[in-house]
Amino acid sequence: MENGGGKDANQSCLLAGCGYVGVRLARRRLERGPVLALVRRQASCEALTSEGIAALAMDLDEGSQQDALDVPPGLHAVVYLAPPAARGTEDLRLARFLERLGGARPAVLVYLSTTGVYGDTDGAPVDEQSPVAPREDRSRRRVDAERRVAQWCEARRIRWVVLRVPAIYGPHRLPLDRLRLGEPVLRPEDSGPGNRIQVDDLVAACLAALDRPLSGVFNLTDGHPESMAAFTTRVARLAGLPAPPQIDWAEAQRVLSPGLLGFLRESRRVTSCRSQALGLSPMDPEAGIRASLREMGL
Repeated sequence: MENGGGKDANQSCLLAGCGYVGVRLARRRLERGPVLALVRRQASCEALTSEGIAALAMDLDEGSQQDALDVPPGLHAVVYLAPPAARGTEDLRLARFLERLGGARPAVLVYLSTTGVYGDTDGAPVDEQSPVAPREDRSRRRVDAERRVAQWCEARRIRWVVLRVPAIYGPHRLPLDRLRLGEPVLRPEDSGPGNRIQVDDLVAACLAALDRPLSGVFNLTDGHPESMAAFTTRVARLAGLPAPPQIDWAEAQRVLSPGLLGFLRESRRVTSCRSQALGLSPMDPEAGIRASLREMGL
């Protein structure tokens, strides 16, 4: 399999999906060479262009799979950040993207997946050797996407990296509004450990995956699993806000959103036997929250 390393300034990078993580990644990657961001809406395209990030609007849920994407000349790397569509157990959005790459042969493709593919282990640890056991369709779609990426790349002798990502926090991604509204959190004794990573550490992992001659699956985590209540209370303390009220599981089922309840029903402790190869030293929650608040001017 080919090495995808190297830092040639002329090597272009295609970012499929350019939201919260993608914009920060694009800014960093621009220091190394051209970037093209593929987004769904024209408004997003114009916003990126206004800050110097080349962008193209394309809806991967519409049109023919045979509509080729006009990839940048000398395309070196692809980072796929777009989520799957909201239904089904397959990621047909990714399938259309790979079809539209046509004859492009990047040196490396990085796919951002989720640690949700491991399902619920009742708080037991999982690493890259653990079997996937998704309980929800949203995680089944991610397992399908990982399989498609590996098969597509291996058939073309392209290096591939799957980054399994836990909850992402960072500037403007902290529960400050919920704290100000006094919304409750599930008490620690009723919830398992949560796994997180600060957005700038995630961006650093993406860059390392592009530059280092690595392949396969990597779990990402800050190495400090703690309950949602503990994390939210920590945010409150550092932001100078009142700690959130805590409720038991019975009350949570009455007042919390279905999406949040679905997240809380799964518990696992994410570890990694491979992430050291990425050369990362992720921030612990205290440092990550402080860095996020500073960037927000708080």
